[in-house]
Amino acid sequence: MTDPTADELDPEAGPAAWPGQAAPLGGTPILGPATPVVPVAPFSDIAPVAPTSTVSRRHAAAGRSGGAGSLLRETVIILVSAIVLSLLVKTFLVQAFFIPSQSMHDTLIEHDRILVSKLTPGPFDLRRGDIVVFKDPGGWLNNAAVPDPGPLRSGINSALTFVGLYPADANEHLVKRLIGLPGDRVACAGPGEPITVNGVPLDEPYLAVGAIPSEVQFDVTVPANSIWVMGDNRQNSADSRAHMGNPGGGAVPVSNVVGTAFVTVWPLERFGLLRNPSSTFSDVPDAS
Repeated sequence: MTDPTADELDPEAGPAAWPGQAAPLGGTPILGPATPVVPVAPFSDIAPVAPTSTVSRRHAAAGRSGGAGSLLRETVIILVSAIVLSLLVKTFLVQAFFIPSQSMHDTLIEHDRILVSKLTPGPFDLRRGDIVVFKDPGGWLNNAAVPDPGPLRSGINSALTFVGLYPADANEHLVKRLIGLPGDRVACAGPGEPITVNGVPLDEPYLAVGAIPSEVQFDVTVPANSIWVMGDNRQNSADSRAHMGNPGGGAVPVSNVVGTAFVTVWPLERFGLLRNPSSTFSDVPDAS
């Protein structure tokens, strides 16, 4: 027996009983209120659906494509942010340098990497005893031998130095210890005699083993806006004493100072803070 279809429901003949439904007395079947019939579209009108496997493959491919693009964007953002941050740090806060010579033994030795705070001079004042990095005031590095790393290596080094990821060398900069501030009178009576600042002799614990305060006699007053600098390895340091015949009398303009070294970061076995020996200059009065 088949189910009745919409064509078999003839309103003129009266409602027929559904299979298995008993007719009431009088022979007329009783049905409840008519139930609306919702037409169903023929199969030809139904939009085809791609197989599940095809849809999955499309979504997977789209996910892979979107994931790769997102990863690329994130990588670019990270790299650009790192470069911008490096430039900001290098420009305003800290710059790396390496030591190429023996003039600062034993405090700094060849190939040490140091970090230099660019907040001094600036928000913070220079102090006697600071280790300062400064640009060549003119003629200090004329005889310095500069190794040629080759065009490729030179280009890479320049790019990394520009963004602060590679330490600048001493081809344009020098590192010395600040002994005299503007207006200070710095002097030495000759070999075996101490350095004096404003008449006070210095006990210099940072001098290299076997070094003496100065093998030459001198007596200078540091010009305004300038500093007097000397290496810790005095007999192997072409410092202010070696340039007393230059304009400025061997003093370095404060405007040439890049900053003060505060830590040795490489090699790891030499990692350590570079502290100012404040006790060495504690009795030195201000310049009159």
